[in-house]
Amino acid sequence: MTDQMRTSTRDLEELREQVAGWLRGRVGASASVSELSRPTTNGMSSETLFFTATWGEGRTRCVARLAPAGEAVPVFPSYDLRAQFEIMRLAREKAGIPAPRALWFEPDPGPLGTPFLVMERAEGEVPPDVMPYTFGGWLCDAAPEDQRRLQDAGVGILAALHQTSFTREELAPLGTAAGLRAHVEAAYAYYEWAHGERRIPLLERAFDWLESHWPADPGPDVLCWGDARIGNMMFQDFTPVAVLDWEMAAVGPRELDLSWMIFLHRFFQDLTVAIDLPGMPGFMRRDDVCRTYRKITGYEPRDMDFYEMYAALRHGIIMARVWQRRIHFGEQPVPDDPDDLVLHRATIERLLTG
Repeated sequence: MTDQMRTSTRDLEELREQVAGWLRGRVGASASVSELSRPTTNGMSSETLFFTATWGEGRTRCVARLAPAGEAVPVFPSYDLRAQFEIMRLAREKAGIPAPRALWFEPDPGPLGTPFLVMERAEGEVPPDVMPYTFGGWLCDAAPEDQRRLQDAGVGILAALHQTSFTREELAPLGTAAGLRAHVEAAYAYYEWAHGERRIPLLERAFDWLESHWPADPGPDVLCWGDARIGNMMFQDFTPVAVLDWEMAAVGPRELDLSWMIFLHRFFQDLTVAIDLPGMPGFMRRDDVCRTYRKITGYEPRDMDFYEMYAALRHGIIMARVWQRRIHFGEQPVPDDPDDLVLHRATIERLLTG
């Protein structure tokens, strides 16, 4: 996670011509598309393109999300961009979440070789994954009170989403599976797909740990963002102005989002400490996050040891798949021990031993 990961093998100029042709079919022959670019700091699951679209008197800065091509060794087995499009729009319009304005969804793979969606591009600062924001930069160097403002605002986003009621019809794009058991079963199915030819004993031990520590009452199900972390938010003056990446949205306990937000900071903080940098040890601490969430919602988060382990396990599957992609592209050697495919192996081992 310390340098840019390859997410596509597609040529940008060829893509620009294809996007322009598609847009002319949508808004008229006068449409044009600027030079395309890709993000350099965040995002590794689907392909993201930046461009400016112009037609008539309109000029809109856009972001396109493309389902990855098969040769890119995708991180996830499927990419339901229609569901992402609909849930992003629902979160914005009904829950007041500052998700980007959804512009178009194109299910036909013909124009670009794969389905894609287009949304309006927001302006602001994003805590980077590469290099991790805990290594230094605008957030790491900010005053403690500003860091806390950003943390509380991030928790507030989760609270606003979880406190909003949605109908079954509104959540239909996510399918019928809901609840903790369905979520864990889906995670195990993902693991079986992602590990390839080599099983990963560490992750299987973590699945066994979950079963022996299953919550007595997982609590009520809500709409969860899924990839709930500050690296998927854009900020202005430490206030969220865009909430991005809804591909992991699901219906389940609200602790799924809370633990993911807490653990993903721990993941970056552990990497930082490992190279003898201080990082941000006072940021996103579990007790602080849960206290803020309880203050906003009145709900007391429960079984957080369980959910932190589950977050670490889920992220472990993703990181193992990402490492396999790096091996495929010649960026990493094949490790002797398959557990080393999990970058935060030591963290999971510590969680397993209490």
